[in-house]
Amino acid sequence: MTVTPYPILFRPMLLEKVWGGSRLARFGKGVAAGAKIGESWEVADLGATSASGAGGGAAISVIANGPLAGKTLRDAIKLWGPRLIGTARLANGGRGKGDGSFPLLVKFLDASENLSVQVHPSPGYLAAHPGEGAHLKTECWYILAAEPGSVIYKGVKGGVTRASFEKHLRTGDGSPVVGDLVAVRAVPGECHNLPSGTVHALGAGVLVAEVQTPSDTTFRIYDWGRTGRELHTKQALQCIDFENAAPPPRWLDADAMRGVVARNEFFTVIEMRAGAAEANDEPIRLSQSKACIVVVVLEGRGELLTDGHGSLMNVPAMSVSGINVSAGGTVVVPAELTCRFEMRPLTAMRWLVVELDGR
Repeated sequence: MTVTPYPILFRPMLLEKVWGGSRLARFGKGVAAGAKIGESWEVADLGATSASGAGGGAAISVIANGPLAGKTLRDAIKLWGPRLIGTARLANGGRGKGDGSFPLLVKFLDASENLSVQVHPSPGYLAAHPGEGAHLKTECWYILAAEPGSVIYKGVKGGVTRASFEKHLRTGDGSPVVGDLVAVRAVPGECHNLPSGTVHALGAGVLVAEVQTPSDTTFRIYDWGRTGRELHTKQALQCIDFENAAPPPRWLDADAMRGVVARNEFFTVIEMRAGAAEANDEPIRLSQSKACIVVVVLEGRGELLTDGHGSLMNVPAMSVSGINVSAGGTVVVPAELTCRFEMRPLTAMRWLVVELDGR
């Protein structure tokens, strides 16, 4: 099958959660009346998920546009290889050879209740337990909306040790452990980097965009008195970083139009925005990366264009004027096209560009 690489849109995967809500509908997600949708998986390529996470089965995004519509992201990697991935490392090693999985998982999360206090596997834990099938998970939360007084929890307070944390965890229903956590006010526009090993919880009333390494391994520590969901205290205590404080949040200054809001060894997240005065103005260059990028639209409407403002590589299923995107839209731009694409805002607009490690 000969198909020239083109920017890929996907069908979102909606997951009901006990803590979910209905606010993802504002991002164009089909939330049924009464459904408690906690997560919308926008870009995913997991051959398996955890039973306590997405249910245990595979979770691989299905393409929604162009000649590959109905095929999966994994199919696109096999077909295009380095033309899609570029210099990025696939999740199971190698650079764009078509024999691995996509190195990011991108989601929207809506917390109408507190998420469980949890931690993801640290490098040390993975080294000590190579046969468990656990995977490292470093993530960041970009806060889209927050109810008054809402917080997120990230890391343990200074002076908290494994012994004192475990003692509180085993006291009564485990709720004293919440006092060991650093509670941070949830502020829209702030981005929080959460390295693997950072104990954390998304608080009630917070809506975020999440960018993470491709893993669904979560060790639950405390579930706010909810019953029926498995806890993983033994594994969690081996993963929690009691020595290092979680990184402070980053944000884009009010008068800035672009800037890095998260950076770690796996990916960089750049926030870009345009005011109403820039709508329908000159297109804005997205990236100079030599790897593929992911574009996540947070607010407003825009149009993805080639730098010549012409047809999209002769892909017949697309308008010659570009790909229209709006809040909640997520696009993977193949490496072959990354340096050629621009965003033309059609309204006041805000979006993220996620660059992978190979730049």
